[in-house]
Amino acid sequence: MDAGIAALLGAVVGSLTTLGAALVNARAQAQTQHVQWRRQHRRDAYAAYLGALHDRDIVMDEILNAVHADPPDLPALDETVRRFIARAREVHRAAEVVILEGPPSIVEAADRIAQASSELSDVMQRMVRNAHAADATDRPQHSATASARERQLYQAVKDFRVQARSILGNAD
Repeated sequence: MDAGIAALLGAVVGSLTTLGAALVNARAQAQTQHVQWRRQHRRDAYAAYLGALHDRDIVMDEILNAVHADPPDLPALDETVRRFIARAREVHRAAEVVILEGPPSIVEAADRIAQASSELSDVMQRMVRNAHAADATDRPQHSATASARERQLYQAVKDFRVQARSILGNAD
């Protein structure tokens, strides 16, 4: 083979190799950027959800404190219940994003929070109704049940955090 053709073939092979390497590197970089983008969206969704839970739980504590007042300030209690409902809606909206962005394991963790929240909310509703009826008969039982439900909710939130950290790669 003459030297000119060999040089031309060498240049073509070198160019193709360089082009192939560039394509592989570009694809790997695009995949890395996509993984980082997805991680950031999940992180934002999980943080917004935890923030909404925190804000709702502050109002929930206000309700629990208000129903224990003797006598309860019913107009203030009703206003706190309205704020709680608004915060609960924010939690629901934030949960929808978690469901869209997350894998099944985080959806299951969010479902456990929703279940624990619902169980606590049921007890709180009974406590508010009893406060309006000026009926303190079941207050000790409802207080004990609410306390147990709060612990279950707290554990569900802790489990969610652990699951979120694992998904985001922060399990250390």
